[in-house]
Amino acid sequence: MAIILAIACIAVLYSQHIIQYYPTARQWHWVNVYWLLPAIPFLLLQRKAGLIGPFDSITDTSKRYGLPLFTGFIFGLLDLIVLKFLQHPEPYQRLPAFLQPFPYSIFLYSAGAFEVEIYYRLIPITAAMLLGRWLLNGKYAMQIFWAIAILTSLREPIEQLPSQNIWFIIYSFVSGFAMNFFQAYYYKEAGFAAAISTRLGHYLVWHILLGIFVQYVELGGK
Repeated sequence: MAIILAIACIAVLYSQHIIQYYPTARQWHWVNVYWLLPAIPFLLLQRKAGLIGPFDSITDTSKRYGLPLFTGFIFGLLDLIVLKFLQHPEPYQRLPAFLQPFPYSIFLYSAGAFEVEIYYRLIPITAAMLLGRWLLNGKYAMQIFWAIAILTSLREPIEQLPSQNIWFIIYSFVSGFAMNFFQAYYYKEAGFAAAISTRLGHYLVWHILLGIFVQYVELGGK
């Protein structure tokens, strides 16, 4: 958690510096750092909720980092193929809003991935599991988990549903739901860090590596 907060603080300071060179860059403010703090009590409640805690050891550590990161990387590659190479093969004239200057992008999207996962998964899943234990004395724990996993997996694809042709709407919804559901599954199997690792794998391709390509190849380092 301390590492994430440090990255978030660097993102805030970096954004204050970079704005003079990139006036349209996405800004991170100190309030964004404060929005990360609710993660602390919920991380401490993982074991009480029947979930794997952040300091719990697991037999196969690849389930916590390697496999989730690779899964996110694959979803990022799919988005890259569909959205960049098929839908927008022509070079960008400037960095689009979903890309940010490198290396600022590393800090922004690393902290951003953590912020998203707090409110998409950590808080709702932990709260639902705790409520289930309190009301049902631990019964139906897995049913509760999978129900909230499905509901939380629907949030992002619904919020970001495009208004373009039908095949792209279907792709966005299916791929968005699938990645979020994988995150919930990895969360169950290896803890919250696994869910973050999946999103970081996606962000690495879709936001960071693509941003480097656009900035230094298509825009010539501008």
